[in-house]
Amino acid sequence: MNTIETEHVIIRSIAVSEMANNVYLLTARETGSQVLIDAADDSEAITELIGLSAQDTEADPKLRAIITTHQHWDHIRALPATSANYPEAMTIAGAADAAAITEAEGVEIAHSVDHLDVGDFGGFVLQAIALRGHTPGSIALLLRDGGQTILFSGDSLFPGGPGKTWSAEDFTSLMDDLEERVFGELPDETLVLPGHGDSTTLGEERPKLGEWRERGW
Repeated sequence: MNTIETEHVIIRSIAVSEMANNVYLLTARETGSQVLIDAADDSEAITELIGLSAQDTEADPKLRAIITTHQHWDHIRALPATSANYPEAMTIAGAADAAAITEAEGVEIAHSVDHLDVGDFGGFVLQAIALRGHTPGSIALLLRDGGQTILFSGDSLFPGGPGKTWSAEDFTSLMDDLEERVFGELPDETLVLPGHGDSTTLGEERPKLGEWRERGW
């Protein structure tokens, strides 16, 4: 388990499944409000993660939302069980991926989001950034808190490059969105927490944008 602390939020994460998917849980220190990002697999481990976070707040913790960054099967396998375990938690996903998630796992997405939509979760705010290409409805989630900027990038941005795409058009779409909506708007010190593997910063990746464009992946 990894832990990151900002002024008002504690972020705990675990890696689950044979694909080492990152599952993130945000807990507001003052209110106990929680958001889970990507119920990827292993609902028991996710329940344990949520339980352990009770120590991160003096308030009664409450899972307010389960947000899915994109529709791919390895990011949604525990969504049915986790949603059933926490029925008061709103299910959220990008608008263009919501129907596919429901079809794949039978979980109704209660709230679909578009680019720049903002959610106030009672102790912190998350903004959706649509990054089209890895899937049509992929979203990243932006947290700004106490001078820190953290981007939960799903499978759209990793150390060393963008997420996988399946056509030249999808690659161009993803790179255009990354350059305009992420690198063009956010500072170098932004911490990037991806859907798999290690974190990075925008400052570390920014010099490589031209290389990514040239190689085409």
